[in-house]
Amino acid sequence: MTTETPIRWGIIGPGRIAQTFAEGVAHSRSGKLVAIASRNPDKPGLGDNFPGARIVNGYEALLADKEIDAIYIATPHTGHAEWAIKAIRAGKHVLVEKPIALSAYDAEAIYYEAKKAGVFAGEAFMYRVHPQTAKLIELVKSGVIGEIRIIRSSFGFNMGTVKPEHRLFANDTAGGGILDVGGYPVSMARLIAGAVEGKPFLDPEKVFGVAHLGQTGVDEWASAVLKFPNNIIAEVSCSIMANQDNTLRIIGSDGRLEVKDFWFASGHKGGVGKIELIKGTETQIIEVREDRWLYSFEVDAAGDAIRADQTEFAYPGINWADSIGNLRALDQWRATVGLEYEVEKATRRTTNIAGASVTMGNSIPKRSIPGIAKPASIVTLGFEFFPNFAAASLTLDAFYEAGGNAFDTAYVYGAGKTESIFGDWHTSRKVPREEIVLIGKGAHSPLCYPDMIAKQLDQSLNRLKTDYVDIYFMHRDNTAIPVGEFVDAMDAEVKAGRIRGIFGGSNWTRARFDEAIAYAEKNGKSAPAALSNNFSLAEMLDPIWAGCIAASDEEWKAWLNAKQIPNFAWSSQGRGFFTDRAGRDKRSDEELVRVWYSDRNFGRRDRAIALAQKLGRNPIHIALAYVVAQPFPVIPLIGPRTIAELEDSLSALDIKLTPEQVKWLEG
Repeated sequence: MTTETPIRWGIIGPGRIAQTFAEGVAHSRSGKLVAIASRNPDKPGLGDNFPGARIVNGYEALLADKEIDAIYIATPHTGHAEWAIKAIRAGKHVLVEKPIALSAYDAEAIYYEAKKAGVFAGEAFMYRVHPQTAKLIELVKSGVIGEIRIIRSSFGFNMGTVKPEHRLFANDTAGGGILDVGGYPVSMARLIAGAVEGKPFLDPEKVFGVAHLGQTGVDEWASAVLKFPNNIIAEVSCSIMANQDNTLRIIGSDGRLEVKDFWFASGHKGGVGKIELIKGTETQIIEVREDRWLYSFEVDAAGDAIRADQTEFAYPGINWADSIGNLRALDQWRATVGLEYEVEKATRRTTNIAGASVTMGNSIPKRSIPGIAKPASIVTLGFEFFPNFAAASLTLDAFYEAGGNAFDTAYVYGAGKTESIFGDWHTSRKVPREEIVLIGKGAHSPLCYPDMIAKQLDQSLNRLKTDYVDIYFMHRDNTAIPVGEFVDAMDAEVKAGRIRGIFGGSNWTRARFDEAIAYAEKNGKSAPAALSNNFSLAEMLDPIWAGCIAASDEEWKAWLNAKQIPNFAWSSQGRGFFTDRAGRDKRSDEELVRVWYSDRNFGRRDRAIALAQKLGRNPIHIALAYVVAQPFPVIPLIGPRTIAELEDSLSALDIKLTPEQVKWLEG
């Protein structure tokens, strides 16, 4: 695309902000408004608000329009992620009105789609690309007010009365102040804190929030304090039911800068922006004159990026990492005030992020496991790290849609929260229970006793919203208890139909496992038939957590090969040892150093790096391929937190290592 070719814009969602953006396009040097998509194309006066643009019937029609290069998405907040992803998959560049999504997790999914498609994606904070913002950054960096210590900012207005039907008051459309306007002061605080460090932005290390949640369940006024790593403290507030002074104050050791309505810069149609420099009793007015229309700047910033084949805004525009970090701060703010939107809950979030039904795919290979009547995916999705249903459902949907059907849960993970997340997920998606291979775990220390198995399984099944698990592991062992008592307890659950497959031990020794098998055979009980110990190319030198046992050394491999006991291996990729986080000269991560650092392991890491370079992959892919390539059944547990991490892990499954390569990696 040449610098003379106009970017042909389409708009989804013809509301007031869309009209403002359209005016920006009309006054830009790079853009041309071609079409408006509406679900009500015959609405009187619609065309008058967008002169010269075609009115397209329905959003999907705009995505298929070959005359459109880029799409501006101005639907209510709850439609941003869905239509951004649909537009990206249609090959369109996208600019999404803030917030780009309801959460940082959704935003990560959008930007990951844009990365795969190679298209531009941006969040429309128009003030960030205005010359006044650049001038403000220049003043901060100059040291004119000394060392920056406090930032205060607000964006608040008063709607007068509660209007339940209005999007700002509707929980169903993620209304309230935090998402609608709170992102402005938070993004400015992060921008200024970053400028002090010579960085595009800085993320806060702590966010403390308070809010008043009104009768419709959204925040009507709210405040937060952000603590940054460089000791800057930001005080931000927003409101939809309280007029605020809407002034940015940057307070330094030698003075302060103040800007009224900073996000409005020099005005909608241009004019003079004013930055006040206050030192003692003296005030200097620094004027920023700009005759261009406010929204034309973001149109041209997006257009310049598109023409240059860039996928994100140039600084000081809000790039992908900045956008995700901003939403992460808003997520923390919302979490501290207990604000969760109904559309984030399982009862309402019943489709994937692109609005489609969730069905099983077939790209992940499956394998047979003795004792399990259905095939299981060759990798199992772990559940330890998911913070809430809205975030977890993104990864769960993607795993299942890729063909993953094995899930690893545990009674202790998240104090039961992750079990509830899985229960909500498979029921909200109407996933057939017979398609799932579900792992449950219980009897973790210090409650590692036989009578805990039934009691905890009662609670687990209730949370998981099922009446059985396919595989059950004792999460730890208690060698002070005769192993037969544990076998009896698990055998009872098999007979009761609550374990409809196999059971075994997580972090059990070979001797204990053999003893359990012998007891079962002697007494006519079901025998343990599965293990869940650490197994990876890097051998664990010191237990990661108390009671952990690795099964990676030669004696273990000989035992596993002879017994052909399936091992559902945790930390199968060495918990970062095969990434850039590790290295002989990198010793800041205490766990990495303690657990994995040895000459033997570094030799294996070196060979994994060499083979990865030869195959055009990453060392962590080689580490996962090594586990899958064993001559005995090892089913790695993977713990991706995002779709990007999931797809990166799954990409290793097409690496087929030969027995010779496996031996070479081991050295």
